[in-house]
Amino acid sequence: MKRLLTLLFVFSVFAAYSQDIHYSQFYNAPLVMNPANTGIFNGDKRILLSYKDQWSSVPVPWKTFTGSYDMKFYPENSVDHFFSGGLVFNYDRQGASKLSTSNINLTGSYTRILNSNNLFTVGVALGYATRGFNSDDLTWDRQWNGVALDRGLTSGEVNLSADRVSFFENAIGANYRWQKSSRTNLDLGVSVFHLIEPKVAFFAGDDISLEKRVTLSGVGNFQMGESFDIQLHGLAQFQGGPSEYIIGALGKFYLDNTPGSEWQLHVGAGFRTKKALYPTVAIQHKNMYVSASYDIGLSEFNKEHSGGGIELHFRYIWANPPSPKRVKVCPIF
Repeated sequence: MKRLLTLLFVFSVFAAYSQDIHYSQFYNAPLVMNPANTGIFNGDKRILLSYKDQWSSVPVPWKTFTGSYDMKFYPENSVDHFFSGGLVFNYDRQGASKLSTSNINLTGSYTRILNSNNLFTVGVALGYATRGFNSDDLTWDRQWNGVALDRGLTSGEVNLSADRVSFFENAIGANYRWQKSSRTNLDLGVSVFHLIEPKVAFFAGDDISLEKRVTLSGVGNFQMGESFDIQLHGLAQFQGGPSEYIIGALGKFYLDNTPGSEWQLHVGAGFRTKKALYPTVAIQHKNMYVSASYDIGLSEFNKEHSGGGIELHFRYIWANPPSPKRVKVCPIF
């Protein structure tokens, strides 16, 4: 019966609001947040890996993974714009029924360099997604024969038209960057996912669409001294009825600034309005970055069931040696 209630709960949430995946360290999964973040980094090529494991102590464990790759394309002899392209894969699995979502998106962006301190980027994402579940591991109250569970008995549940649906992914976004130096900059972004709302019903007769997700974000890094920076970040997301707000900060300590052997230590915390606090620690060595946080639920249910979870991120950036045939655009960025 507990599994039945869990399945009904998951399906009711899916049917009513069908929320997208999300990370507490949203700034470390930039292409999940906004396609206009494609190519917005200090370097030429970037790989990002993200993983989140939550609700493991209750019957609805929730695991999320994201992998992405993006790079810049510099038009020859151009000093006022560049293009970027990327590939994003997301996988999310929830509960005893293994309700899962997988999608793969191509992202593209165009960045206009207004001047050495200001850049404006527009981006788009197009892709394919699939959602489904597996009922093989579920048990039902009608399968109790009075003594034990008998899987040979019928469940008595209404059959769904399908246990998997596929749909078209689409998103647009914009990002404005102000930069004073490589260590002092500010990004402000807005994006809309599922601009064309796809049909996602498991029942053939139902008319259920995946609602638009609107995201507003801000991430600022400010150099406070030779060996110390502060990062401030905030996020607001809206998808149908549900909403999410995140605020946080990191202190970045430059342990070694020697060229070729740089080390940084990042320590901070954030707060989600759904009553969750997440302390964060990260290490960066040259172009490699690893970060970890743990969601600590502050609601009564979270306190009783340890509904938090660990979140991990990895990033590696390549910077190509400058070509004599190419004029390097934006010397800071």
